[in-house]
Amino acid sequence: MSSTETPRDEDRTDTAPGAGPEQLTGRQRLIAGLWPPRVTRAQLVVAVLLFVLGLGLAIQVRSNNDDSALRGARQEDLVRILDELDDRTQRLEDEKQRLDAQRTELETSSDQAEEARRQTLEKEQQLGILAGTVAVQGPGITLTISDPSGTVEPDMLLDAIQELRAAGAEAIQVDGVRVIADTYFSGTGGDVQVDGKAVAAPYSFKVIGKPQDLEPALNIPGGVVQTLEKEQATATVTRAEKITVDALRPAQRPDYARSSS
Repeated sequence: MSSTETPRDEDRTDTAPGAGPEQLTGRQRLIAGLWPPRVTRAQLVVAVLLFVLGLGLAIQVRSNNDDSALRGARQEDLVRILDELDDRTQRLEDEKQRLDAQRTELETSSDQAEEARRQTLEKEQQLGILAGTVAVQGPGITLTISDPSGTVEPDMLLDAIQELRAAGAEAIQVDGVRVIADTYFSGTGGDVQVDGKAVAAPYSFKVIGKPQDLEPALNIPGGVVQTLEKEQATATVTRAEKITVDALRPAQRPDYARSSS
């Protein structure tokens, strides 16, 4: 009697064409092709060059943004600003040469004591001018600020003083008040005080210095004149060969400081 044996599962063999444990799906083949990445030397060089180029562009854009204030200025305004910077540099160079000459005179003078006294007198006169204890005259400008609306604030007048000092002003007087190192402006628009003394519009500035430097300093883009015009005020600058600054300050003796010599 014959019997038919049913093959067991472990004895079955899959003989389908193309089947096998090593077969990969399309997704697996894609992943295998992309990872791990295969970077050639040429690709690495190109990546570094692109990074450097991007960094340079970022720096250039930032530089352009920083210079945007000057980029919008007119050509004549830029020329005026450059001239003012050149003038300031020249003044500093002249001062350096003057001090070098004084040192040389002290070192080479046959009568050093007399030379020292002469330089001391000159220094005393200079300090008297800075302290406002002596009257002075010389070339300069007058600055007249009209304020019909009472909108000119004390800080605007202080800005004018600072611009004039930066441009080389050697002596300044505002409506009969001598401006010195510790001068301050207080009050509000239409009610301004200089060192506690009330002044009224039109405000008159008498300034001794080089007119060719003082006037352009007030007219730079965004400077004193343009700021005042935005407040419906007007600023008039007039050059003169002789300006007299005769408002005086009393000489003050220090309470505690004494000469060490």
